[in-house]
Amino acid sequence: MNNRPIWTPDPGRTQAARLTAFLRSVNERFGTQLADYAALHRWSIENPEAFWRSVWEFCDVVGDPGDTVLLDGSKMPGARWFPEARLNFAEDLLRERDESDALVFWGEDKVTRRISHAEFYREVARMAAALRAEGVGPGDYVASFMPNLPEVVIAMLASASIGAVFSTCSPDFGVQGVVDRFGQIAPKVLFAADGYHYNGKTLDSLEKLAAIAAELPSLRKIIITPYVREIHDLTRIRNGQSLSDFLAPHAGQTDPGFLPLPFAHPLYVLYSSGTTGAPKGILHSAGGTLLQHMKEHQLHGDLKPGDRLFYFTTCGWMMWHWLVSGLASGATILLYDGSPFLRQGRILFDYAETERATHFGISAKFIDSVAKTSLRPVESHRLPALRTIFSTGSPLTPQGFDYVYQNVKEDVNLASISGGSDIVSCFVLGCSILPVWRGEIQCKGLGMAVDVFDAEGRPVIAQKGELVCTRPFPSMPLGFVNDPKGERYRAAYFEKYPGVWAHGDFAEITSHDGVIIHGRSDAVLNPGGVRIGTAEIYREVERLAEVVESLAVAQEWAGDVRVVLFVRLREGAALDEALQRRIRQTIREGASHRHVPAKIVAVADIPRTKSGKIVELAVREVVHGRAVRNLDALANPEALSLFENLRELQTE
Repeated sequence: MNNRPIWTPDPGRTQAARLTAFLRSVNERFGTQLADYAALHRWSIENPEAFWRSVWEFCDVVGDPGDTVLLDGSKMPGARWFPEARLNFAEDLLRERDESDALVFWGEDKVTRRISHAEFYREVARMAAALRAEGVGPGDYVASFMPNLPEVVIAMLASASIGAVFSTCSPDFGVQGVVDRFGQIAPKVLFAADGYHYNGKTLDSLEKLAAIAAELPSLRKIIITPYVREIHDLTRIRNGQSLSDFLAPHAGQTDPGFLPLPFAHPLYVLYSSGTTGAPKGILHSAGGTLLQHMKEHQLHGDLKPGDRLFYFTTCGWMMWHWLVSGLASGATILLYDGSPFLRQGRILFDYAETERATHFGISAKFIDSVAKTSLRPVESHRLPALRTIFSTGSPLTPQGFDYVYQNVKEDVNLASISGGSDIVSCFVLGCSILPVWRGEIQCKGLGMAVDVFDAEGRPVIAQKGELVCTRPFPSMPLGFVNDPKGERYRAAYFEKYPGVWAHGDFAEITSHDGVIIHGRSDAVLNPGGVRIGTAEIYREVERLAEVVESLAVAQEWAGDVRVVLFVRLREGAALDEALQRRIRQTIREGASHRHVPAKIVAVADIPRTKSGKIVELAVREVVHGRAVRNLDALANPEALSLFENLRELQTE
């Protein structure tokens, strides 16, 4: 049990926070006496119309909100937000027009670029004109198969400015993975690059592009940005054209011509991971995405004009969409493409130091990985501007919290956040005016009626259960692609508890009103009828220096299930009887005897998605001899073969 927080904001920081200013404005406007975050959160849930209009006005959304905030507010799904509003997502992100940095790009240690707000605006204007000339209009789909280059942001904003819908995949996806996704939306234009850099290697994308073009007959143009080479023969790529040729006729265009659109106009299609079935295309609205991101950035992350926001992400992960929205709050966005472990794991900290990052986003797995090295940025890097470190992708272990505060920076808000592509935002996240408790996410999101339900659908505190949201929120999906009656959409989130969003996380609300994510609820282990979250095992076993990472599944055995733990060991370590005893003892002492695995097996690699999440369900299928579909969703699909027909799992 934690007796005191691991970090507490000083009074000066609290007073200067955007959230404090928002709280003050709510009290003044509505005559309330909300004294703290907990009171503000309750008010935001009980008064959704007043809250979300206040967010619109406080965050200075460019557009007309109309007179009505919410219709059919009792319906979930079915609520309609700002039905009379008109806005343009791109206009909100392009509000700055000066010569300061709009974005900075590092391509590993090979390429550095920076683009001013003025230049950025002009580039979006040219791109929008080129898309219009190609016949792209409101509701049409535009896709991107690119590294995390500035051109992707430009293409997205150009698409949004004319009402087109944008969708991305990162270039490490295989051809079938791309076709499985973009085949659902039939894009008219595909933006791509000739290749990308990763871990010092240069990888070609043109061969993949030729195959993708052959599989997507809807494509009128494939626009190719030269990134790894200067000159290309594009004749083998159907409808291929260089970016410079695509833009050349529109050199004099200086205004994107923002089209005013409804709040619910579609903006993005994101995709589920697709590791156990076909990836679902999730359609998100422009207004819901913008309002939710501005709320999260400004009120939770304390993002202010002039701040510099970094997140390590590919374009295939929702955190890319979250990152680029930082432009709407006046921040410079810092893009990186490549391996996060270049320069012995230093490169991201080098970037943060050189570019004076104020907000630094990474994955929990990255923190776990560097924690097992001798890297101590607190000694090797100067990070005086850094105020917030974001962590997501998987639960951050208590030891991960320790590493950040002991080895990165003492005075920083470590904001573990959790949500997903399903809502293109967060259910639970950080808060700059709240303390950080070791191992806990700080709070529920404002306007998000988050709860934890037991198996009977009753809310519980300090008990593990299903993370749910009991009331509508603006960034709920418009629906799934090619699901006209909404049947798959309702089945995905509302089947378990009718009228309540069940997110699929196994979670716990703590006595501090913080949240702990114990893993995915569909991957929960259930030996002897006791529900165990996999993250509870990982946070214990990965404390051991010999264990690089781990994965646990439930194996069907003798009429019940038993816990099987797979471990990837550091070089030179061996899974002998002594290490197995230490693993079991560590889990027993840190979690409980019920968490102790029946079997421990060493493997050379652990399969993960493109965004770095381990795939427990896919491994569970392989262990039981069942086929895994959509291998293209995995970063390392070959690793699944390591779990086939294991002799260790055939005996007691």
